[in-house]
Amino acid sequence: MPAPDPKDLGPLAALAGTWEGDQGLDISYHHAEGEIGETKYREKVELKPFGPVDNGRQQLFGLDYRMAAYKEGEDEPFHTEVGYWLWDPKAGQIIRCVMVPRGQVVLATGPASADSKEITVTAEWGSNTHGILSNEYVNEMARTSKHTCTTTVHDDGSWSYNECTTYEVKSKGMTVDHTDRNTLRKVG
Repeated sequence: MPAPDPKDLGPLAALAGTWEGDQGLDISYHHAEGEIGETKYREKVELKPFGPVDNGRQQLFGLDYRMAAYKEGEDEPFHTEVGYWLWDPKAGQIIRCVMVPRGQVVLATGPASADSKEITVTAEWGSNTHGILSNEYVNEMARTSKHTCTTTVHDDGSWSYNECTTYEVKSKGMTVDHTDRNTLRKVG
């Protein structure tokens, strides 16, 4: 499928390309220690434009999304994601579809305009339109109830994100706000 004109990507146009960031911070429950801990990381993100995709009267433009995060000093990723960022110009909506290799998918949505520099998308467990699905084991051990991601495009051409995935560690009876944040700069 040919790449669309950048103006058709709306607020996603600024994210197209290959990006790297080395200031990542992951705050999550560490099973080995039995407590909340911090992990510094670097990451590489590829966002390739495509579209239009026609769904009847709905027309979407998007970015094919691939991400890998690496702990400091390690060459193998500790986290990967694949999915799509989609722009629905008629509805004024961003849709983020993410799948992680734990058997979990997130479909998060949020309002945006063509010139938005900050986008927030959310998903909630149980929603049919902006929801979270997990395999049986993950759902039983650590049900994810909410996901929020705010992405900000900066004047220097970089962009950053701050995301929070709320889940319950059932064996500990605790709720965790697993957060990740990083700033990425274009490398290709």
